[in-house]
Amino acid sequence: MRTPFIAGNWKMHMDRAEAKALAQAMKTELAGVPHKLMVAPPFTALETVGAVLQGSNILLGAQNMAPATSGAHTGEISPLMLKDLGVSVVILGHSERRHSYGETDALINEKVRLALQEGLEVILCVGETLEEREANRVNQVVETQMKEGLKGVTADQLENVTIAYEPVWAIGTGKTATPDDADAVHTTVRAIVADLYGADEADKMVIQYGGSVKPDNVKGLMGRDNIDGALVGGASLKTETFVPIAQFDR
Repeated sequence: MRTPFIAGNWKMHMDRAEAKALAQAMKTELAGVPHKLMVAPPFTALETVGAVLQGSNILLGAQNMAPATSGAHTGEISPLMLKDLGVSVVILGHSERRHSYGETDALINEKVRLALQEGLEVILCVGETLEEREANRVNQVVETQMKEGLKGVTADQLENVTIAYEPVWAIGTGKTATPDDADAVHTTVRAIVADLYGADEADKMVIQYGGSVKPDNVKGLMGRDNIDGALVGGASLKTETFVPIAQFDR
């Protein structure tokens, strides 16, 4: 059985005081939840939130990182800096990084390989735009993003990788892929992992869904065989929405 993984991506929201209060509330309300849990605050709040979550069942995540450990990279954050703050998981290849900031599959692959080399877990995001879906290119897009993103990643390293399928058209729009649509792509993702690494590794792979996950749709999504968790955006900014998602019961 794969352990469900619920992750909250706080994006560019909250100052340190707000992030601290939210982390404290989540630490209390999510104590004892059997699922794997993570929150990824903005860089400025990592140390503050990490101090609150220390010793809890909620992992500290980061929303991005540089493809280098140090150097003349103005404005960037290295994996070593993240680890120094207690970060254990990093989100890479998020559609907002791909489409708003021009991150390529090659750049994302550099980050994935470095993060794994430095002992961080990776959530690798893949997903299609509305135009790509309407052109029946979903599987092609996802396959390319996965094969390029995982290039050079060994089977041993794969245990520290989670794939998050997030249709771009469902992120922050209030639109959600139906459980059938989401499960179909998750089935494709698992088949791609099997093609790259074998059936056993594919069976172990945790695949999250991301895209307007809410308390009222989480159970329908998580009830599907190939959906193992959620990468949650807007609904992770309040306990009244994130806690019910994190506490879902199949």
